[in-house]
Amino acid sequence: MIEQTRSSRSSSRLKLSILDLATIYDGDSPHQTLQHSTELVQLADRLGYTRYWFAEHHNTKYQMSTSPELLSAHAAALTGRIRIGSGGIMLPNHSPLKVAENFSLLEALHPGRIDLGIGRAPGTDGLTALALRRSREAVTTYDFPEQLDELLSYFSRSFAETHPFRNITPSPSADLIPALYLLGSSDGGMQFAAKHGLGFAFAAHITPHLAIPMLRAYRQYFRPSAYLQEPKGILSLVVIAAETEEEARYLAGPAELQWARWGSGTFHLAPPTLEEAAAHVYTSHEESVRRENEGRFVIGSIEQVVEKLQTLAHEAEVDEIMVLNMLTERSSRHRSYTLLAEAFQLAP
Repeated sequence: MIEQTRSSRSSSRLKLSILDLATIYDGDSPHQTLQHSTELVQLADRLGYTRYWFAEHHNTKYQMSTSPELLSAHAAALTGRIRIGSGGIMLPNHSPLKVAENFSLLEALHPGRIDLGIGRAPGTDGLTALALRRSREAVTTYDFPEQLDELLSYFSRSFAETHPFRNITPSPSADLIPALYLLGSSDGGMQFAAKHGLGFAFAAHITPHLAIPMLRAYRQYFRPSAYLQEPKGILSLVVIAAETEEEARYLAGPAELQWARWGSGTFHLAPPTLEEAAAHVYTSHEESVRRENEGRFVIGSIEQVVEKLQTLAHEAEVDEIMVLNMLTERSSRHRSYTLLAEAFQLAP
């Protein structure tokens, strides 16, 4: 009966992808954490997921995803079909030329499989941003529009005649251009994506209430470009699926507790284990934050999750959802992604 229900509710049109923060769970070593990411991207490749992105975070004790371009090179070399990329490269931390060089090189190594997701935030605290950029002026000056224009000009070879960088090329071939996306959790990313004709991935796990209006607005204001002729929106959020709702709620305990702690101003603690989350007694403030966080998650049996994701995709006018599941155990993490792949008939 379950298989029949999954089949009747599945949608061949809805694509699924994965966002990986390379989080250290349950006392794993950094080596083990990266091995788990390697195993997961290979599983996603076999299951038929569309793309696999690595985030960029700095000065964190429990996340290994500091260099999406390096992780992308590693993952692409060990997979054969799935698209690989960044979710995203935090452009304020980087030279646009170096980003163009890195992703042109990745595109040359793995033609047609590389995505460059671009973020506007530093992905870290102010002091670490200073250490990354090596200039106080770079930290205090908002020049993302200029950085983005420069990056796109490297790819398109479209610098103005008088621009000092006109004769700088990021690669020997003008065809080595990855798929380009703007990331967003507010209206800023949407506006840049629509104006420049780029793909747009919205982080509903950060600002869930804005996800649907921003993705709809992106489609409305999108301008075709040399990079993309039609709008391409992706909705990203935390998705935890299991055979039953009870099991999914138990498995989601660590993620819910971690988000409640973050919302209460506690950032220094390690991600909680399943046992710790199950035994935790929420304070009144944590419980309030937990209720506010509900929009960040889709949690339930596979049938419940399929129905909710289809509804969200329809409301947001997207054909792809990017999943961040934050499950602490490798087996349950793999099982959740496998259930989703089977329900949505992703197999290539």
